[in-house]
Amino acid sequence: MKKAIKNILGYNFKTLIKFEVIYKILTTIIFVPLFLSLFHLITKVTGYNYLTLENVVAFLLNPLTLFFLLLLLAFITFYTIIDISTIIIILDNSYLKKKITVKNALQVAWQKSLRTFKPKNILMLFLVIFLIPFLNLGMSSSVITTIKIPEFITDFISSNVTLSILYCCLVIVLFIILFRWLYAMHYFILEDCNFKEARRKSVKLSHKNKIKDFLKIVGTQFLFVLSYIVFIFLGIFLIILLYKFLNKITILGSLSITIIWLLIAVSYIIFILLSTPLSYAVISILYYGHKEKTNEKIIHSDLKVKNEKQTTKRFRILKYVVIILVIFSSTLFTYSVIKGKYDLNVEYVRLMEVTAHRGASVNFPENTMAAFEGAKDLGADWIELDVQQTKDGKIVVLHDTNLKRTTGVNKYTYELNYEEIKKLDAGSSFSKKFKGEKIPLLSEALEFAKANNIKLNIELKPSGKEVDFEKMVVDLINEYNFKDNCVVTSQVYEVLENTKKYDKSIKTVYVMSLAYGNITSLKYADSFSIEASSINKKLVKEIHNSGKEIYAWTVNTEESINNMVSLNVDNIITDNITLAKDTIFKSRTSNVINEYVKLINNLFK
Repeated sequence: MKKAIKNILGYNFKTLIKFEVIYKILTTIIFVPLFLSLFHLITKVTGYNYLTLENVVAFLLNPLTLFFLLLLLAFITFYTIIDISTIIIILDNSYLKKKITVKNALQVAWQKSLRTFKPKNILMLFLVIFLIPFLNLGMSSSVITTIKIPEFITDFISSNVTLSILYCCLVIVLFIILFRWLYAMHYFILEDCNFKEARRKSVKLSHKNKIKDFLKIVGTQFLFVLSYIVFIFLGIFLIILLYKFLNKITILGSLSITIIWLLIAVSYIIFILLSTPLSYAVISILYYGHKEKTNEKIIHSDLKVKNEKQTTKRFRILKYVVIILVIFSSTLFTYSVIKGKYDLNVEYVRLMEVTAHRGASVNFPENTMAAFEGAKDLGADWIELDVQQTKDGKIVVLHDTNLKRTTGVNKYTYELNYEEIKKLDAGSSFSKKFKGEKIPLLSEALEFAKANNIKLNIELKPSGKEVDFEKMVVDLINEYNFKDNCVVTSQVYEVLENTKKYDKSIKTVYVMSLAYGNITSLKYADSFSIEASSINKKLVKEIHNSGKEIYAWTVNTEESINNMVSLNVDNIITDNITLAKDTIFKSRTSNVINEYVKLINNLFK
């Protein structure tokens, strides 16, 4: 397999790399912005200035929306198939030991891809847009690699055993479908089969080989990633080794280190460029191999290729000049760092604030005084808590309307008086050591926050059974003179409207799972709390330009925290307070260049 991969990738290696470079540049600069602009146009045409969880269903069910979204999906599918088709055609010519240019391959890929719009090929959309990127085996176009399930949905699934099992079953089913259809693209592109016929032939070809094929594809990707990681560590090791042989700081040492770092950077680019071609190289090898074993005729793309033109002497000279200039300028920079001419550590103006989601809910039962004490001890700036109204009108701190999950009692808050609720055990379901922990009143949380100088994010959870819900919450906030140190939040915009109409000085935050369009026009929202995967630079800029703040929820990994830092959100709502505080501090006091500078300085002290 290793030799076959080397041959099929190597024969037209330059063509593959050129195409992937061109394709990824076009995708980043032109097509992704174009697709986003088209989606924005759809919202405008259908009369939706903004999208939230409250109106997204109505937006999607709008006949005009469905029509335009289908057109957009067809466009994205077509663009993606051009990518896959071009790679398969280049690999097919490599299998035949024929040279091919990017131009030739694209011409054929364009003709083949146009067949996507025929009615018999409609299921191609399912394969290309949903199945391949969802399973993420390095087979998807860069246009659709950003498709992700929002983190709040994955968190919800993982917290529910039944949903987790169903999700695992779904993944297994999708894998089975994918590996039954694994060779459908080859039949579609190389043999001009319609997609229905291509699927049928693929199922027949992969009949007894699905597990072996799966292991070979996944195994190859794993080894590819592993080899890249080893290469990176080897490069860092060489830098350290160079130090041991250099007693004094010289320009030669700086040059050597610079070249190693440039090699690491180039290897990363090659890794990105080869990920998709590598997967299709393995699939192509398996495709040809299975055909040979079953004596099925191998049909190739009907292409008359011309020999690739040799690079001109002028272009080669320019290429070498650029390489020399990059090495020279990078070496001067490295040498200047070593000599202490650069001090790139910059102080931050202020740290992004951290909110403890339902208190320190990782280590303590959520929405309890124990969780709030834990949040304070861990250094949280804010505590996010949820409030409900009891039958007798008391405001209690509780996320679910039903008490079963946290107390084991299958009753609703609006069915019980507070005297009944305060007798319930809200700690044992989390851990036996918290047995007897009570559901607190909002007044208790306000008193605690005021005494400990911590701010509160008070989310109202209406069930529809409340009486003067917003008024009672605002009255409590004013009773404790706490309005400058809290925000009233809700996923229901009407709650914010009622709050503002009662007391316009209360700060309100609209909690949104989905945020798209002109959300800053929502006048009763002073700020926005948005699910992290819906946040982008454009949205942050618009919200900040309107004089409002943006909170990100629920951000629990170092990668997602760093992403929110880079987007410059104002507040991170998290279950992992310590990780968030540490990650934010590191990100504000260092960056990639600083880490490089730190390594060099440590080596050459």
